[in-house]
This record gives sequence, structure tokens and C-alpha cells, in this order.
Amino acid sequence: MPAKDYLKPAQKEKLQIALKTENNADIRERILILLLLNDSKTQQEIAEFIGCSQNKVCYWCVHGDPDNLESLRDKRMSGNHHKATDKYIDVLLETIEKSPEEFGYEFGRWTTQRLAKYLEEKTGIQLSGSQVRRILERKKYAYLWTKYSLEAKRNSQKREAFKEKIEAYIKIEKESPERLQVWFWDESGFSLRVIRRKDWCKKGKRKRVRGDRRKGRVNVMGCMRHSDKKRFVEFLDTSNSDNFYKVLKGFYEEAINEWIEAGNKREDFAEKGAKIVIILDNASFHKKEEYINKIEAEMPNIYLEYLPEYSPDYNLIELVWHSAKEYIANRLFESIEELESLLNQLLNEDKLVINWGRKLKNKGNALITV
Repeated sequence: MPAKDYLKPAQKEKLQIALKTENNADIRERILILLLLNDSKTQQEIAEFIGCSQNKVCYWCVHGDPDNLESLRDKRMSGNHHKATDKYIDVLLETIEKSPEEFGYEFGRWTTQRLAKYLEEKTGIQLSGSQVRRILERKKYAYLWTKYSLEAKRNSQKREAFKEKIEAYIKIEKESPERLQVWFWDESGFSLRVIRRKDWCKKGKRKRVRGDRRKGRVNVMGCMRHSDKKRFVEFLDTSNSDNFYKVLKGFYEEAINEWIEAGNKREDFAEKGAKIVIILDNASFHKKEEYINKIEAEMPNIYLEYLPEYSPDYNLIELVWHSAKEYIANRLFESIEELESLLNQLLNEDKLVINWGRKLKNKGNALITV
């Protein structure tokens, strides 16, 4: 530790003048460190007085030269000598709109570091990832979750034709529900592991939820009627053709019982009961010929309508699965039985409140509530 008044009068005067005239706050702070040190203050006392770390005081006590104020400047103050030209920015904005795969890279998304490296090869200008990020922010870009899209695999003509067909079915259902019913059919699964969802948190903090990696899953298969949103859901071990047939047969019995409860005879259902249009996806077990023939022979009122390829957004029951998973998010279930009990209340006992007007971004596109 230097002795009191270790500075020469000329050095002290020079530092005092610089303390009043220097524009850079960091340099003024470093000058003050030297002056306080000259007054025989300890490094700890200086750190407490200025409000900085003792390590910082120690560094500038050693490296600060009272005869050379330039020694109080660090490399960050020398300025950035790598500047982005207009051409650089144009190439950056053109690149960010394309997939890295188009340029021969194996990774699937651009980070600012990857962009900086690629643009250095293209333009010869070397910038850091932070500089590239600031350029993009000035150009109103933000690093957000991307949206899945199935549009490239879809047949727009088939989708439009199917939509017209479904709208026609729904029109008949509204006018004559005794003639036609429209049901949406699908399968889903609910894991025993905690499903993490977004939650409100104070800025800078995150809420903690249980993240147990527990094995166990509840599989469900069922359908929902468009007119009154009535649901029929069964729990099963796995989804296959045999279970599809069994669940559909149970559903058909429920439809017959509803017919009988309305004051009709069971034997009249096939001829006079409502035709049931079931809309479902193209899973292979939905189309196995052996079971399709059994369905046609044993359940004559049922008509299967298959969705166009890559069109889950036309299946309204997807909103039911999503709402159920949203309801149980962040909860820990001790057993499969506990999870299944709650799901039965939500899916079969009308305990699940669903906003049918919402737009659900599901599997690539917002759900179309036809």
C-alpha cells in the first residue's frame, strides 16, 4: 500500500483537473481511486465509498499511472473498428429469411453467432454475435418461437372440397338433427410426468414446478358431437384396430340407448335413427379392411369420413385434448388411477370448461372451429 501523499504535487493537480473535465464516468471513477489512495484510504474503504468491488480498486491501484491518463482507459473504450456496411445489412436481412439448409448447413436455425460467421465469409466484415443481434433489433426483428406449418404437405383442393362437405353436413345437422349427427373422433395420451406450462412470474424470476420424470401414461380414444359438444371417451392401453373397433361399438350402443330413451324402439334405429358421420384422421388402424367391413355390417348408421392428409386443424376434438392438458398442467399425480379419475371427470362428466371460440395453434395451424 503506497504511503500517504505518494503522489507528486504535479501529478495530484493533473488528476484533480482531469476529475473535473473528463467526460467518461469510468475514467473519473479510476482517477478518484488514485486520489483516495493518495489520502491513505485502504482499498476496502475506497470500494465501500465508491460502491464497487475491492478487486476493481486493487486492479486500478496497480495499473493506473498518474503520469499517463491513457492507462486508465481499457480496450472497450477504444471503440469498435468493425462497422456494418449497407451491403452487409442487406445480406444479413436476406439471409435471415432463409433456412440454413438452403446454404448447405446441417443445423436448423440461425443464431446470431452463426450469422456473424456466415456473413464474415460472405462479406469479409467480422462482427460479433451481439453486434448482429443489435442490427436485427434495430430492423425490428425479434427472436421468437417459430410456428410449425404443414402447408407444404397439404393438398389445398382436397382441403377445400372436404371443408365444403363438412359445412354441408353441419347445415343438415342444424336443420334436422334427427336425420344427421356429426362427430369428431381422435386419440390422445396424457403422461404421468408433470406437464410444464407458462405461468405468471415476476420479471427476473421463474416459478418452480415439480419436474419428476415418472413413467406412466393414460391413453384415450373417443369422439365429440358437433351440435351439443357431447363427448364419449374410453380409456385404453394402446391405440390399434381392435381397440378402435371395440370403442366404436361401445359408442354405437350409446347412440342406440339415446334413441331408446327418446321413446323409440331399438329395432327401428338402423332404419329410422340419425345417420352418424364420424370425422377422423388417416391413422392406419382406422382403415384396416377387416374392421371396416365389420363396422359396415354391424353399425349401418355410421359413416366414416377421413380428413385430408395433414389436416388436424379440421378436427374439433383436438381442442378438447388441448384444454384438458392445459387444465392439468403443473400438477403432480401420484398414480395412473388418480390421473385417470380426473380425466374421466373432465372428458366424460362435463367438468371441463372449453372456450369453443378460441383459436388453438395445434400441430401446425390454428384450429378451425367449423
